[in-house]
Amino acid sequence: MKYKARLVAKGYVQRQGIDYEEVFAPVARIETVRLILALAANRSWKVHHLDVKTAFLNGELIEDVYVSQPEGFEKKGQEKMVLKLRKALYSLKQAPRAWNVKLDGSLKKIGFKKCVTEPVVYTRGQGLSKLVLGVYMDDLLVTRGDPREIEIFKKQMTSEFEMSNLGLLSFYLGIEVE
Repeated sequence: MKYKARLVAKGYVQRQGIDYEEVFAPVARIETVRLILALAANRSWKVHHLDVKTAFLNGELIEDVYVSQPEGFEKKGQEKMVLKLRKALYSLKQAPRAWNVKLDGSLKKIGFKKCVTEPVVYTRGQGLSKLVLGVYMDDLLVTRGDPREIEIFKKQMTSEFEMSNLGLLSFYLGIEVE
């Protein structure tokens, strides 16, 4: 059995306008996922699935967020001191947005362009050789005719983030893919 641990801001109550401003992070609509799958099927492309491990912990905070020292990890003599977070934690309201901003910057740095009408779709390249990427929080769907380009993309992403390469897409958001 595999156990997972998450560092979570326990009991922290945030107030909009005081502790955070923006929380919105775009998420792929099911129609967008279906469109990417239809494009891949039409062109006989394979769709690869990647998962970013602990994605929200990669997001960099722009707001000042302070938390109590975790129970059992208090610094002796300074138990009443608080910690200032530099990166997001799970359960912070701004964590999804901070992650999305980080991912967006990383993708642009390696040559991707964000779709104007669908902010969770990115492309790199021209014409029929375009690499197409769909983002659903911490899951990435990538497709293109040339598997070498997909492998290059995977290497670029694993150099930036801790990733799980889930291989060819077989089941996603209730859709079975063959």
